[in-house]
Amino acid sequence: MTSLRIGTRGSPLALWQAKHVAAAIAKNGGPPTKLITIRTSGDRLSNASLSKIGGKRLFVKEIEEALVEDRIDLAVHSAKDLPSERLPGLSICAALPREDPRDAIVASQSNQLDVSQVTAISILGSSKSPLRIGTGSIRRTAQLKHAFPGINISSVRGNVGTRLRKLDDGNFDLLVLATAGLLRLNLANRITARIPSELCVPAPGQGIVVGEYRNNDAETDELLASIADPETTAALAAERALVTALGADCQVPLGAIATPSDDQLIVRGVVASPDGKTLINQEAHGSFADASNVGREVASLLLKHGAESILSAARSMAE
Repeated sequence: MTSLRIGTRGSPLALWQAKHVAAAIAKNGGPPTKLITIRTSGDRLSNASLSKIGGKRLFVKEIEEALVEDRIDLAVHSAKDLPSERLPGLSICAALPREDPRDAIVASQSNQLDVSQVTAISILGSSKSPLRIGTGSIRRTAQLKHAFPGINISSVRGNVGTRLRKLDDGNFDLLVLATAGLLRLNLANRITARIPSELCVPAPGQGIVVGEYRNNDAETDELLASIADPETTAALAAERALVTALGADCQVPLGAIATPSDDQLIVRGVVASPDGKTLINQEAHGSFADASNVGREVASLLLKHGAESILSAARSMAE
């Protein structure tokens, strides 16, 4: 291989991911890389709700097409943007160590909060007049409404920079965003508080960067294997197995997090009704080698405790 063509979306965060994967490959003695920016349907429809316009595949469709058509050799994605169903002939691999998977509260610059004195619970549970909170995630909305029934949440779309501008322009008092994206964009100073994963279980794959490649491309497979992080790989396998077993998609308020603990993987999953009134929470643990089975075990426990009725209702509401 004389060079590796890497396909990516053009947002600042997507470019950060692609550049860091390219750097990791170079550090391991890989070939020269070329970044190819591809605009996706999700980028063009940036103001619409994902669950209404076709789901997560809108953010990867054109990139995967370029991969299948051999216009690129490797696609770099945020794992949480990948649909649970893989396209035939394509494989994925966790490409970098996982960043902090938790969600974060970001206050507007005019909202003077002492970050050393506040926690996510103290902010969201404040008895003052309800703060206007923006998020693009029905998962966050459902879990936070369950924990704080009086909370005032509305939808916000766009990349991180666009959302922060809407916040600072006064459209919201707070945003809830992925901690990983803020850290990767050198925006740690905007984080007011990180939400404990026990309070709001992250999206499956949150904080994980993945490479996607053709099954018959042994060279790219070897390159990705050389930079893969074993713990992140196991966590991704468990979380995606859980999602697949539930048949879930972005229309469903679903959280999943696999946390390494010594030589074990603790997998936790949550399914909530969109209004937050009902929430089912289950966990299991097992070895790294058995990660996918542990994820499926948690899915089975969720279904056993009534998740199917929530999943069906959420899908019906989205139709």
